[in-house]
Amino acid sequence: MTRARRIIRARAPVRIDFAGGWSDVPIFAAAEGGVVTNAAIDLYVHVECILGGGTIRLRAEDLRQQLTVSAPEQLVYDGHLDLHKAALNMLPLTGGIEILTRSDVPPGSGLGASGALDVALLAALAKGRDEQYDAEQLAELGYQLEAIELGLQGGRQDQYGAALGGWHELGFGGAGVDIRRIPMSVAQADELAGMLVIAFTGQTHFSSQTHDRVWDAYEGDRAETVAALRAIRDLGTEAGAALRAADWRRLAEVVDENWRQQQRLDATISTPAVQRVERAMRAAGAWGIKATGAGAGGCLLAIAPPGDVPAVRRAVTEAGARVLPARFDTEGISVWEEEDAAGSGA
Repeated sequence: MTRARRIIRARAPVRIDFAGGWSDVPIFAAAEGGVVTNAAIDLYVHVECILGGGTIRLRAEDLRQQLTVSAPEQLVYDGHLDLHKAALNMLPLTGGIEILTRSDVPPGSGLGASGALDVALLAALAKGRDEQYDAEQLAELGYQLEAIELGLQGGRQDQYGAALGGWHELGFGGAGVDIRRIPMSVAQADELAGMLVIAFTGQTHFSSQTHDRVWDAYEGDRAETVAALRAIRDLGTEAGAALRAADWRRLAEVVDENWRQQQRLDATISTPAVQRVERAMRAAGAWGIKATGAGAGGCLLAIAPPGDVPAVRRAVTEAGARVLPARFDTEGISVWEEEDAAGSGA
């Protein structure tokens, strides 16, 4: 009787950030404290791990990338499936493994998909190792995967949104992360979800050069950059207050002001493609608009009166962009194991 292979699956939600993004990056957060208010949505990054065999096989369906190696020491960071490699280096498994990943959102969406992938990869591998980590531990491990293992510059909000699910005001500083969950009734969540429009501009968001310029300006004490980052941090707190009060018009105002401050950070944050979609959404009645994540392409988030939402969605399509339908996710990271019936037999 052949032993059935272990199949482990995990999924983690991506997020929308209402305000405060950029202030979670340690360069700023450790010195001045950061605040981000975000929410997980029901678009996911999916991971499947098949344990067994004699090789390590990695595949990212959405990126159309794959790699097969015979030994862990061949997992060299070269820009090709580095998150997958880093996860295996952090939580190695003996024997062969196949890791397949896919995402519900386009590459470079600005919705925190890489942070969600960090969390989902580590959750699946931890289960393969029969180890237990809670959501907060997985979030922190996911951040360490990027910041320490790979040496990438970025913040923590994506990993925490993916691991925790729901709505949070997250405080960032030298001592760690202060997690402040924002309670939301089903009726309130449905109402707000019905007022949101997420538009993928069609322009991929890759922000490493933008990040470098912003943080060089901050460390150089450029007055406008410092002032914009502090304003963004304070808007993270204001967004949390608006969510708690279920004051959607105020939330839209905060979102809009956050976008104005984001654009002060760097000239590339609002691109011609972003501007075209933004103009169309505003003309159709959107109350407040901002780029998700760091900007420089990716998605735009709009809050609009319920009666104007259909027009805003049409405007997105007519501007050459794509609406990503989504509601909120309250579960965060999910991981489970199933038996591969095809792997057993006489």
